[in-house]
Amino acid sequence: MEIDDSFAGTSLKPFVRRIKWRETTNYAAAVDDNNACYFDDERPGGLVAHPVFCAAVTWPVVEKIWEFIEADHFPLEILATQVHYSEHLRFFRLVRPDDRLHVKGKIAAILPHRAGTRVLLRFDVTDGAGEPVFTECIGSLMRGVKCKGPGKEEGASAVSFPMEGPFAASINERCAQPVWISQLSIDPLRPYIYDGCSNIVFPIHTSKKFARQAGLPGTLLQGTATLAFAVRELINREAGGNPNRICSLDARFSGMVMPGTEIKIVLLSRKILSERIYLAFCVINGDGARVIKDGLAVFSTDVGS
Repeated sequence: MEIDDSFAGTSLKPFVRRIKWRETTNYAAAVDDNNACYFDDERPGGLVAHPVFCAAVTWPVVEKIWEFIEADHFPLEILATQVHYSEHLRFFRLVRPDDRLHVKGKIAAILPHRAGTRVLLRFDVTDGAGEPVFTECIGSLMRGVKCKGPGKEEGASAVSFPMEGPFAASINERCAQPVWISQLSIDPLRPYIYDGCSNIVFPIHTSKKFARQAGLPGTLLQGTATLAFAVRELINREAGGNPNRICSLDARFSGMVMPGTEIKIVLLSRKILSERIYLAFCVINGDGARVIKDGLAVFSTDVGS
C-alpha cells in the first residue's frame, strides 16, 4: 500500500458541534480531575473543559475520517494501518459548555517514516463569533504504507507548532534528576470509564477479543487518557490548578499502558522564557518504557490568565 504526498493540503468537510456541560464534566471525571474549574458551575467565569477535551471535540471527524476527506481516489485502505503517533494543541482559550464550535480541517502533511508514512490532520476550531478556540494537529503513523514522493507539508507550523524558541533544542535532553515524579494507578475499568465519558470510542480499549485480533496483548488505556492524566498533574503542580494558563501541548505516543498497572508522570525540566513556562515531561509505564515522549507543555506566567 502507498499514499501519494500530493494529498497533503486536502480539505476536510466542515463540522459543527454544540458542547454540553455534561460532556465537559464527564471528561474531567474520567481522569479523576476534581479541579473546581471543571465542576463548580457557581464559580466566577463558569465552567471550562479539561484541555485534552479538545480531542473529544474533533473525534467525530477522526472516527469517520473517510466521510470527511474531500478528495477522489484517496486510498482509504491505509486507514486500517494507522496508530495515534502524536498530539499537538495550541490553545487560544479553553472550550466552554454551550460553545458552538466550528471545526475546519485538512490533511496538513504526508511525510515518509522509517516504519511507514506519517499523516497529519490539522483542525482549526472557532466559536460562533469566528474567534479561534484551539488548533489541533493529530499525527498518525500508517504502518507499512509507502510514501509516494519526498513528503509534503503545509508549512512547519502544521507539524509541530509548540516546538518553538530556544527551549525546543533541549527537550530531548536526558535529565539525571527529574523535577518531580507522580505515580498513578490505572485501574482495570479505566478504559471503559474513559470510553463512556469522552465518547472517544475504539474497541482496542474495551474489547479484549478485538485487541488480540489486532495483535495486541489485551485492552489498552487510551493515549489521550494517558495524556490527560499528565496534564492534570502539570496543571495542579505547576500552574496553581489554573487550566486557563495553558498555551500549548505537544506529545508523542510511543508505547502502551495496560489497565491494572501503574504509570509515572515525570517532569524532566522547567524553564521560563519570555513570560512562558516550558515544562518538558514524559510518561513511563509499569515496564519502565516511555509511553509518552517529547512531552512539552507551555504555560503563561500570568497567574491571572
